[in-house]
This record gives sequence, structure tokens and C-alpha cells, in this order.
Amino acid sequence: MIKVIAVVGPTAVGKSDLAVEVALRLEERTGRRGEVINADSMQLYRGMDIGTAKLTEEERRGVPHHLLDVWEVSEPADVASYQAMARDRVEECADRDVIPVLVGGSGLYVRAVLDHLEFPGTDPGVRARLEAELGDVGPGVMHARLAEADPAAARAILPGNGRRIVRALEVIELTGRPFTATLPDHTPFYPCTQIGLSAPRPELDERIDTRVDRMWERGLLEEVRELDRRGLREGRTASRALGYAQALAQLDGELGEEEARAATAQATRRFARRQESWFRRDPRVRWLPYDAPDLVEHALTQVERALAGAAEEPGDALVDVTTWVPASQRAAE
Repeated sequence: MIKVIAVVGPTAVGKSDLAVEVALRLEERTGRRGEVINADSMQLYRGMDIGTAKLTEEERRGVPHHLLDVWEVSEPADVASYQAMARDRVEECADRDVIPVLVGGSGLYVRAVLDHLEFPGTDPGVRARLEAELGDVGPGVMHARLAEADPAAARAILPGNGRRIVRALEVIELTGRPFTATLPDHTPFYPCTQIGLSAPRPELDERIDTRVDRMWERGLLEEVRELDRRGLREGRTASRALGYAQALAQLDGELGEEEARAATAQATRRFARRQESWFRRDPRVRWLPYDAPDLVEHALTQVERALAGAAEEPGDALVDVTTWVPASQRAAE
């Protein structure tokens, strides 16, 4: 029997709303309540609300949400700590006969909960030396070194992503094993059913553009100004978050508002593609179009099948995509 439901997919596709709906409907369909566990790495930060599209109390509709507002913006993200906290919440839900609904687009955080995944420790001295070297020679040289030590890791990490390159080299040095040996291999830690939401690329891009405009209209700049007073710039992770980095640049006069909005939308579109690529590699995810008719019913049907122990084959569809027409095409007809 499943222990966790996961709702995954790219940003702006509607995961949080679906998770709330599923949690609300679980009791009437299964006799067991649902509660949400956050797996969005940026929603773990206190005060990062507008830019992360964190649901308000009203939007949560009485469904308990766990692991929101955990870290201060000055703290670095720590997926190992998150793994421990999230699994504690899963077990606590199980003790109360509640089904946890894990929701988020941070692929590594989702895998950290659902799969057997080890997080090697860190050595401040090694990390500091590698970061200093990164500052001296740049990510390109460091990426070339990673390619020699672990070609698979180099293929998976962008040449410009200095933070991940440093971490990969640190793990290799500390463990004597390839960095890829520590990455998830889809071996489940919990019995789980995963529902993925997808949208055609033009529609997702439009939803992202709308979300970015809404962020500024709802006061992202004021939110960032307040977070800046609370140490946002000191945080290696939070200060680089989508929208927050661009808003800081606007506050500093480096970007105008339209430039900041456009840069955020462009970066978010790229990020959404990486998210979908990550989740598409997992054959256990059952995909639903974000605007499928009876979306919640389809999702609950999948949950009921999983609770009943029904066998699944990779690629099983929740919706007959041969008859489903995307929203953009329906509007044109």
C-alpha cells in the first residue's frame, strides 16, 4: 500500500492547487485524510512568499501544510536536512493514518524523500578551497576537471553552475567515488504514487509570463526590500532564487522594472524545461495534462488504484492523450 502521494512537474503548472484538492477529497474517497508536505526548496524560506507563489492560508483551504517557512533567508539550502525533516513528517502522518501529499518542482528534494538517496557530508576546508579556486579560474576550468573525474556528472551539470560543480568535486574528493554514485536511481524508499502535471510549452510559457507579472503587481519588490534587511544577500541560496535575484538587481539600479520582469520570465522558462526533463526521466510518474477535464477525478483514480495495490506499467496514462485537446487548441475551435 502506498505511503506517499507526490504531485510533481514544472513551475506554474498548477501543482499546489491540485495537491490541495487531492488532500481535501481523499477522506471522502478513501476514508483517510490528506495533508501536504512542501518539496519546493524556495518555499522553505520564511518571507519568500510572493516570488515562490506560496499558497496563502485561505488558498490552503484548511489543509495542513508542512515544511513551509522553515529557514531564514540568510541560511544556505540543505537537502540532507530537508530529507530528515520531510521523512519525519511522513512518518508522523502515517502514525495518525494520514496520507501525505508531497508537492513541488524541486526534483532533488522530491527524490530525497521518495528514493534511497545518500547525502555525503561536507568538509568546510575542502569546500572553501574549491570555492576559492572557482573564484580564481572560473566554472569552465572546474567543469573540465569534473569531466575528467566523472564524465557522467559533467554531462548532468551545466558548465556555468559553479555551485554544483564545486559540490560534485567535493563529494569525489571526500568519498573517493564518482559524484553520480550518490545520485538517485529510482529505487523507492517509500511506496508511492507520483502524478505529474504537464502543459504544452507555449501554454506553460504564457502561464509563467502571467505569474511573473503578478509577482511584481503583488509587491515582490517590497517583499525583497524587507528580506534584504533580514539578510537576503548573505544567503547563498535564497539570494539567487528566480525573481529575487532580479528584484535585488532592480533595487540596486542595475535593471529597470521591465528588464527585471523579462529576465525573471526568461530564467523561469529555462528552469521549467529543466524541471520537466528531470521528472520525465522517472518512468514511475503518471502524467496528466494540467487542464484535463476532471483533473482531480483522474488524480484520485490513480491514488485509489495505488492504494488498492494495482500493478502499474511504465507509461500507464491517466488520460487518453489521443482524445485530449489542449486549451490553446480548444480556444481556437
